[in-house]
Amino acid sequence: MGGGGVKPKKIPERKCLGCGEMKAKSSLIRIVRSPEGCIFIDKTGKANGRGAYLCDSIECFAKCRKAKRFDKAFNTPVPNEVYSSLEGLIGKSNG
Repeated sequence: MGGGGVKPKKIPERKCLGCGEMKAKSSLIRIVRSPEGCIFIDKTGKANGRGAYLCDSIECFAKCRKAKRFDKAFNTPVPNEVYSSLEGLIGKSNG
């Protein structure tokens, strides 16, 4: 009756703001606008607030910055310090 099979665990996916591809949430960088309005990189992936995701790719970062996609996702301008630390984070992992 019950089948007894174990269901495979579903891997949460999110869309990259740069390339628009759906990827595993754990492989993306999460940027958050907290309820207080602070925007920061969420290294834990669990901070409260509105999240936006980005591939670990300098090309996706460049697209996002040029088209102001983070500003649109958060409905507020993103400070340059956030872009600088994001660029540093991506640069470290890719090079």
